[in-house]
Amino acid sequence: MTDIPAAGDTALRQAGAVPLLPADPTRIGPYVPLGLLGSGGMGRVYLARRADDAPGLAAVKVIRPEYAEGPDFRRRFEREAAVHGRVRTPRAPHLLGTGFDDALLWMATEYLPGLSLAEAVRECGLLEPAGVWRLVAELGEALSALAAAGVVHRDLKPSNVILSPRGTHVIDFGISRAADSSAITTTGNRVGTAAYMAPEYLREGRCDAASDVFSLGCTIVYAATGHAPFGDGTGVDVMHRVAFEAPDAEVMADIAASDRALAALLSACLAKDPAGRPGPRQLIDAATAAGHGRASDWHEPLAVRLRDRQRGCTALEGVPVRQSPHFRTPPEPLLSSVPALAPGTGKRRRPLLAAVAGIAVGAVAVGGFLLTRPGPDSAAAATPTSSRPSASATPTASGVSAPPSGKHADGKKAGEKEKDKSEVQTAAPEKSGSAPDSTPSATAAHGGSAGGGSAGGRTAAPTPTATVTKTAAPPATPAWISGCTYYSGTEQTEYGDKGQRVVQVQCMLTKRGYSVGGSGVDGEFGKDTQAAVKQFQSAKGLEVDGQVGPHTWAALRSST
Repeated sequence: MTDIPAAGDTALRQAGAVPLLPADPTRIGPYVPLGLLGSGGMGRVYLARRADDAPGLAAVKVIRPEYAEGPDFRRRFEREAAVHGRVRTPRAPHLLGTGFDDALLWMATEYLPGLSLAEAVRECGLLEPAGVWRLVAELGEALSALAAAGVVHRDLKPSNVILSPRGTHVIDFGISRAADSSAITTTGNRVGTAAYMAPEYLREGRCDAASDVFSLGCTIVYAATGHAPFGDGTGVDVMHRVAFEAPDAEVMADIAASDRALAALLSACLAKDPAGRPGPRQLIDAATAAGHGRASDWHEPLAVRLRDRQRGCTALEGVPVRQSPHFRTPPEPLLSSVPALAPGTGKRRRPLLAAVAGIAVGAVAVGGFLLTRPGPDSAAAATPTSSRPSASATPTASGVSAPPSGKHADGKKAGEKEKDKSEVQTAAPEKSGSAPDSTPSATAAHGGSAGGGSAGGRTAAPTPTATVTKTAAPPATPAWISGCTYYSGTEQTEYGDKGQRVVQVQCMLTKRGYSVGGSGVDGEFGKDTQAAVKQFQSAKGLEVDGQVGPHTWAALRSST
């Protein structure tokens, strides 16, 4: 006879979930939860089936009541569902429904039995060239579908890309925006993940389909190298590099060494000027031209992991919904079972006596406290006060999580390094009292986290928190960054050139204290400008050639 609880637990873990706890809901709209996929500050995501035993599994996101009851938050949640519902493509999970039942605000999407790209690289190694090109083609298809629906994702990154036996999928439309809708983000805020934001979004708050292509380029670089193209650091540091500096030369050189066509395509995707980036259709065509538009399977051991996850889902679908309570973790008793009698004595063992003694001592202590405790007035007078916050109360950036990105100084490869806390959910401080611009991440619906938590490390009954936190104020922007915005690329600029690139170079040199000649900032790359460039290169330890290439551009745009 099959051991249903044991089999169910194995299938759940194969599918990417963990058993439910007694406090978890038994019904969410028409769905019966089977296991927990992820949890976080704003809600939980459950692996579920329809109560009528209909085929297929769903990822059901449930919002905590304290958020669900707020009209502003519900408006954002409904907006997320409306945007997601516009996207119809095999490259994104289908929206199955939403509801607000018995104080539960929920959204159900098709469950994709796979791993996020971040998990895949961390646990199974870098994608092979054929897999990287497959990613290019299928993410191109996803962005093409989004563009056709008039949707800008705004948070494309490795943890929001799912690899499954069926291919590549884009998830989490929590901060996506329909092109024909008004922006909800408060003025001055940037919502997304610093290392994968587009430069125009960081600088101007402007975001469109070309911005998603930039994020795609960053994501592909990570898949090929295990590093984000703009490196590690705090949110402010990463944003500065994305907005003003060239991608990490060593990371891009690694790609070029193995595939020059891929390196050229990714360099175009990462162009500072959105007009210079390829469109989704060009990405698909480039993958086809390279002969790698499709791959029969993902590389090992990733393919093994994905087949195992698929088997777990198939097993769960084969169990009738009425047997799903067997998947729950039984409640823990308040007291352990009564100890057995000591052999030949007819008396309980000493642990029971110790427990009784402990209770008695506790009762005496409580009684003593009640008899001797000071009154309310004296308690208030004895309460210490301080005008300085304690170290433990230091504000931290809200929504910080840890996607693997950037290089480590110790040279560890992807899968060996610890996660870097460079992902910021809100890159600029929100105004006091403003509601968050997004609901819990749907990444948790596919084995990741919802609002920063995880299925594997949760506690039995986490206490909901609504602490308002702010990001640290960025340092003052140097004059050569704030006052010189004529050109944002890194094209070679040298003696004899004219135009906006030269104006940019001259402006930054002038504001850094170098003289570009009596004519000043005139857009003419003459001898005086060349001499100033050489002086700057010498001061920065660069090759002194008087030409402004990617390394000199990066140094000119650095904050030091």
